Amino acid sequence: MLSYRHGFHAGNHADVLKHFVLIQLLEYMGQKDTAYTYVDTHAGAGLYALDSGYASKNAEFETGIAPLWDRKDVPAALAQYLDLVKKMNPSGKMRYYPGSPYCANAVMREQDRLRLFELHSSEIKILSENFRKLDAHASEQGHRPTVRGKRVIISDGDGFESLKALLPPPSRRALVLIDPPYEVKDDYRRVKVCLEDALKRFPTGTFAVWYPLLHRQESRQFPEKLKRLQANSWLNVSLSISTPSPDGFGLHSSGMFILNPPWTLAATLKEVMPYLVSVLGKDKGAGFVLESGDGPVTGKR
Repeated sequence: MLSYRHGFHAGNHADVLKHFVLIQLLEYMGQKDTAYTYVDTHAGAGLYALDSGYASKNAEFETGIAPLWDRKDVPAALAQYLDLVKKMNPSGKMRYYPGSPYCANAVMREQDRLRLFELHSSEIKILSENFRKLDAHASEQGHRPTVRGKRVIISDGDGFESLKALLPPPSRRALVLIDPPYEVKDDYRRVKVCLEDALKRFPTGTFAVWYPLLHRQESRQFPEKLKRLQANSWLNVSLSISTPSPDGFGLHSSGMFILNPPWTLAATLKEVMPYLVSVLGKDKGAGFVLESGDGPVTGKR
C-alpha cells in the first residue's frame, strides 16, 4: 500500500510551487513574536539527493529547480525559496533538494514547534536520520540542537488522524501542510474530511493543501469541494507547465489550496506566477490560475 517515494519527484515543478508557497506562509507566521506550530501530515524523508538514487532516475527536477538555479532575474519572494535551496548546497552544485520539513526548519525560529508525521517505514527512518544529522551539525557549529527536546517531534503515524490531537495548539497559532501522495482515490476524501474536522477544532488556523491536477475525476473536482469548506477565506493557485499528454500520464499541473491565507499572499502570487510560467513552461499549455473568494486571475504563457 505505502509504495510512494517522493524522491522520484524531488525538485520538480510541483515542489517549486509547494515549497515557494510554504516559505511565504512560514515567513508571514514569523512576523509575530508569539510562537507557532507547523504540522506536516505527510513529511517524507526531509532531504533528497538529486544526483543519485530515486531522483536521478526520472530527473524530474529538470522541470522545476534546475531551470531556476542560475537565473539572475528571480523575483524577490521567489528568491527566498531559491536561496534556501542553495544553502543546502554550499558547494554551489545542485545536489540536494529540501523537502517540506527541511524548508520549515530552515525558516522557523527557536521558539516555534514542528510536528512531523510519516507512515512509510523507510521514509520515516531517513527523516529521523536526516534531522539527527542536522542536530550533529548544529552542535559542531556551537548551536543548540533542534531535534532533542520539544522543538521538533517526528512521529510514525497517520497524519490525518494525528492532527486532531494537536488542534488547537497552545499558542493558538498554527500552519498545517497536508500533502498526501494521492496514490489512492480515497486520499481526496480523507483530505476533505480532515479539513472539516480541523476547522471545527481550530477555525482560525492556516491550512495548506497540495494537490495534483490529473485527468481523473477526483482530482479535477477537488478544488471545488475545498471551496465549500467553512473557512473564513481561501486562496487557490495552480501551475501548469505544459499541455496534458493524450494518454493522461505524467504530472503537468498541480495546485496549492490555502484556507485562511495571509492577506499578503495573493499579491505575491500575482507577481511570481507569471515568472514561473515563463521559466518553467514548455508549450502553449503552460499557465497559472489564481483565485479566491474575490474572483479569478488566470494567466497563460
